[in-house]
Amino acid sequence: MALQSKHLLGLEGVSKDDIQLILDTAINFREVLERPIKKVPTLQGKTIVNLFFESSTRTRISFELAERRLSADVVNFSVAGSSVAKGETLKDTARNIEAMKIDMVVVRHSSPGAALFLSRVMNANIINAGDGTHEHPTQALLDMYTIREKFGKLDGLNVCIVGDISHSRVALSNIYGMQTMGANVSVCGPTTLIPRAIQKLGIKVYHNIDDAIRDADILNVLRIQLERQDSSFLPSTREYHNYFGITKERLLRAMKPMVIMHPGPINRDVEISADVADGEQSVILQQVLNGVAVRMAVLYLLGTGN
Repeated sequence: MALQSKHLLGLEGVSKDDIQLILDTAINFREVLERPIKKVPTLQGKTIVNLFFESSTRTRISFELAERRLSADVVNFSVAGSSVAKGETLKDTARNIEAMKIDMVVVRHSSPGAALFLSRVMNANIINAGDGTHEHPTQALLDMYTIREKFGKLDGLNVCIVGDISHSRVALSNIYGMQTMGANVSVCGPTTLIPRAIQKLGIKVYHNIDDAIRDADILNVLRIQLERQDSSFLPSTREYHNYFGITKERLLRAMKPMVIMHPGPINRDVEISADVADGEQSVILQQVLNGVAVRMAVLYLLGTGN
């Protein structure tokens, strides 16, 4: 069985069958990661380029680990010291790299649509590792994998995404993917950090975190992107924590088991308190581990056409 597209540009419009296939395939690679030798020859002979035009730690390492676990040849690209820093366009950079006979490209870029653009000018398989505030599909897939691992399903669960929805590429991919898989998705945050038209996506909007917690099975807490904030969005991080921070006291008042997720990196005691991030309800480190398995599954399915 093969994916319907040769690229993974986002989760908008991706079918339930394709998401199911990726999640089911990831189960096998998750098992590989538990072996003494965590490597398989699946993509031997394939060359993958990681084109990261934005800084990244966990996503880049996760992709590179996934590629090396599949025995692919890996080339890393960063803007500093590259021809881009000398004024070369994205198209010229991409086409010059492709002329060196590469097979797949993993791209992160600050501009929404950058991955789509590359898919139109290159023959290689393109995987979107985050394009501006648009989508981050592999993060949403690993979130769904982690939820399914915990609950055995996604259908019918109440998932609330908390925080800076406006500047998040994780939120949109989560909304598209989880709705396709039957979850009830809501968002919670201050009005300044939630897009006005988001209800058109068929989701519920909360502005009171205690109401959101009361109805949720899973809280997916987003990082407050301090580098994008100014006084027009938040009076202060302290005030944000008081009104929307996920704390142990708030979870205790809910009086129900709940799973806490976070795509990282965490601003401790801003969007989430340290004891919750490290607590029993947190699956944050499982998300990180599962991210490698899910990315192995995506690379395998696109790289082999299976």
